[in-house]
Amino acid sequence: MKFFIDSANLDEIKKVAEWGLVDGVTTNPSLLAKEGRGFKDTICAIADLIDGPISAEVVSTTSDEMLKEAHTVASWHPNVVVKIPFIPEGMRVVRQLSEEGIKTNVTLLFTLNQALIAAKAGATFLSNFVGRVDDLGGEGMVAVQDTVNMVHTYDFKSEVLVASIRSPQTIVESVRAGAHIATIPFKVLELMYKHPLTDKGLQSFLDDWKRSGLTIE
Repeated sequence: MKFFIDSANLDEIKKVAEWGLVDGVTTNPSLLAKEGRGFKDTICAIADLIDGPISAEVVSTTSDEMLKEAHTVASWHPNVVVKIPFIPEGMRVVRQLSEEGIKTNVTLLFTLNQALIAAKAGATFLSNFVGRVDDLGGEGMVAVQDTVNMVHTYDFKSEVLVASIRSPQTIVESVRAGAHIATIPFKVLELMYKHPLTDKGLQSFLDDWKRSGLTIE
């Protein structure tokens, strides 16, 4: 499974880049607005930190304007993936961008039907949202599993990207579902490293080593 970080914070992205485990970045208008930097400036700065796909989202809702914005953001860096919301106008744009060889990430997918349409339009990434469905009492991973099965059954080239991740358990469930990618908030990535038995075991090893009087050399 590939790990993307879901963030527009350069400090967070720099830190996970140093860990060497992150394969890409997803941003959205809300994350970018939170940071208060220029859109292009932020995306280009991220490209200097992470050598992988970087999703940059259009903000218009008509096909002509979305296509214009898509061409603009795609010109910023070869690693930019144009993020398109799942609306009828957006799927027209995804189809055209696919024909032009421009990679796309269709966002705000909540059902198998939506993922099927996006895959048929030629989306590079299918962003299935889990946490927002779970918040409403649903089961977000059901659509993820169904989407993975669909991609394999019909040999779509799209990759299933699990989004709206709230906890490390969602990563476990994503692996079990066979998803290709998880886009993970920084805080959840940090939590993936932690377990009380790991901390306890390490401390025990270090205490025993100190008492032994042994040295490395």
